[in-house]
Amino acid sequence: MNIHEYQAKQVLKEYGVPVPQGGVAFTADEAVKVAEKLGGPVWVVKAQIHAGGRGKGGGVKVVKSLDEVRSEAERMLGMTLITHQTGPEGREVGRIYVEDGSDIARELYLSALVDRATSRVSFIASTEGGMDIEEVAENTPEKILTVSVDPAGGISGHHGRQIAYALGLEGEQVKQATKLISNLYNCFVEKDMSLLEINPLVVTGAGDLICLDAKVNFDSNALYRHKEIMELRDLAEEDPAEVKASEFDLSYIKLDGQIGCMVNGAGLAMATMDIIKLYGAEPANFLDVGGGATKEKVTEAFKIIMSDDSVEGILVNIFGGIMRCDVIAEGVVAAARETQLAVPLVVRLAGTNVELGKKILAESGLTIIPADDLNDAAEKIVAAVKEAA
Repeated sequence: MNIHEYQAKQVLKEYGVPVPQGGVAFTADEAVKVAEKLGGPVWVVKAQIHAGGRGKGGGVKVVKSLDEVRSEAERMLGMTLITHQTGPEGREVGRIYVEDGSDIARELYLSALVDRATSRVSFIASTEGGMDIEEVAENTPEKILTVSVDPAGGISGHHGRQIAYALGLEGEQVKQATKLISNLYNCFVEKDMSLLEINPLVVTGAGDLICLDAKVNFDSNALYRHKEIMELRDLAEEDPAEVKASEFDLSYIKLDGQIGCMVNGAGLAMATMDIIKLYGAEPANFLDVGGGATKEKVTEAFKIIMSDDSVEGILVNIFGGIMRCDVIAEGVVAAARETQLAVPLVVRLAGTNVELGKKILAESGLTIIPADDLNDAAEKIVAAVKEAA
C-alpha cells in the first residue's frame, strides 16, 4: 500500500526523522493559510499523487509570495499530472502539500528496502540525489552503496557511519546520519514497510540533514497490524477494480493484456499467465480467489474481470483442493448471467467435486468452452479470442 508524501513525512517525524515543516491543502484558500502559518519567505507547493517524477511533470514549484502559492495551488488542484510513473493517462491531483523552502547545499539519495536476495533490510545510498536511481545504477554504478542489516544484530552505529562516509559527510553530519539511519531502520521494521525512499536527502547550507522528499510502500500482508496506516489509504489513487477486489479479500492486479484470468493459488495464477503468453496472447490481470472462496466471492471476482474493457476472453483455471469445483462452477454461471457475458469463456476444472462442477457448467445453457488441462485451456482461449476478433 502506498501513501502520499505528506503522510510519509508524518510517519517519519514520529521517529525523530528531520523533515521540513508543512501542511496539506485541498483548496487554494487552505494552501494560503498553510503558507501564512509557515511564515516563508520561500515555500514549495507539491502536488500529491502516488507517483514519482512530479517535478518534471510540473507538480513541484518553488514560490516566493502568497499570491504565487495561491496561483500554483489553483493550477495544480484538479490538474491531470503525467509523469513517467503514471503512464500517459496521468493522475488527477486532489490535494497539495505546502512546505517551507530549504537552503540546499547538496542533494543525496537514500532508501531502504526488503532485499529478497539476502532476506534482509538493505540501505541504498548515493551521492547522486535528485536523480532516478535507475539512471545512476545504469550509468555510474560505482556511485551506489548497498548496506545490509543482519536482523540478528539489528541496526548499529557502524551502518550509519559506513553510509555517511560513502556520502562524503563529515564531522557533525556523520553523527546526524548515524542517528538518521537508526531511526529510519526502526521506522521501517516497526511499520512493516517494503520500501522507504528519501530522494533527495539534502545537506542544508547550515550543514544539517533533512529528508526533503519521502516515498513509502507498506507490506499489504501486514496492514492488519497497523490500523493507523490503513487510515492513510487514498482510494482515489488506486485502481477501482483493485479497490473492489480488496473488499472481498481477492488478490487482483490489473495488467495490459486481453485475456482475463481467474485462478486459485498464486503459483497456479502465475503459471496460467505464463502459458497464455506462450500461446501468443497477454493476460489482462492476476487474480487469485484463494483456497476457500464462496460462490459470492467467485461471482464478484468474475464481475471484476469483466469490468475491464480490454478483456476479450476469460480463462478460469481451478484446481480444487480446499476449493470445491462445484462452488466455482456455480459462481461462474451466476456471474456470467449477471454480466450478460459476451466474450469467450474457457473453464478448466480439476480436483474436488470436478464432475459435479462440469455438470453445472454443461447444464447452465451458457456458451462455456470446457478444457481438460492447462495446455488445452490456454490454446482454446487464445484461439477463441483471435476468432472473435
